[in-house]
Amino acid sequence: MATFDLQYKELIRDILENGYEDTNRTADKSKKVFGKVIRINLAEEFPLLTLKHTGIITLTEEMRWIYQIASNNVEWLQERGIKIWDEWRLKDGTIGHAYGYQVGKYNQVTNLINTLKNDPQSRRMMIDLWNVADLDKMSLTPCMFNHIADVNDGKLNWHTTIRSSDTPLGLPYNVAQVAVMVNMIAQVTGLQLGELMIVITNAHVYEQQYEAIKEILNREPYPAPKLWLNPDIKDFYDFTIDDVKVIDYKYHPSIKMRVSV
Repeated sequence: MATFDLQYKELIRDILENGYEDTNRTADKSKKVFGKVIRINLAEEFPLLTLKHTGIITLTEEMRWIYQIASNNVEWLQERGIKIWDEWRLKDGTIGHAYGYQVGKYNQVTNLINTLKNDPQSRRMMIDLWNVADLDKMSLTPCMFNHIADVNDGKLNWHTTIRSSDTPLGLPYNVAQVAVMVNMIAQVTGLQLGELMIVITNAHVYEQQYEAIKEILNREPYPAPKLWLNPDIKDFYDFTIDDVKVIDYKYHPSIKMRVSV
């Protein structure tokens, strides 16, 4: 059952019907709601949205770019036909000291994986991209900025915080890419899959998206697809795009909407 789709549909409805409308960082007005939580049992569901097509290759490669390659160089994505970061590319080809730069600067993923293997009851298993000292060196400050791991009875649970979520465009990709990463980390640490909790401070829909996203409310979810990872991979850094596949993904058509920059 696609429980993520049901939660997503209700979130869209809540924003459109009850959201607070005001100005924001961009030139586009938006409606927003405060403090929303999405919870998914990853042992039972891979949360790839079926209410509209969500590209597994794009979201997986972006996840690898940030957390595995630990890069801030937009050219790495462009070489793979991914242009979602082009708007924030600086003259040096990077996004400044943002996202992957912070992962690599402090070896954050390696440290987390080592702690999961050697001290799984630690309360300090975290990836944090919000480095106050470097915020003015980022072309875009991180929206999905914090991840915390927790292990109960051999199950890897994961808490992700998104301070600001473009719910129609960004959220489906963020939820699925975190789920891919957690599946990978669980596999290489020998842990079972537990619960994924996504906490969103500001969930919004931009005014140019209002009419288009209403189509979501008229659609019924398909069964959730399954995620396949190459079982031979034992090191997080060895995963390539060829080691990730989605099985039985049935989805509604894409909905074209403009990104607010």
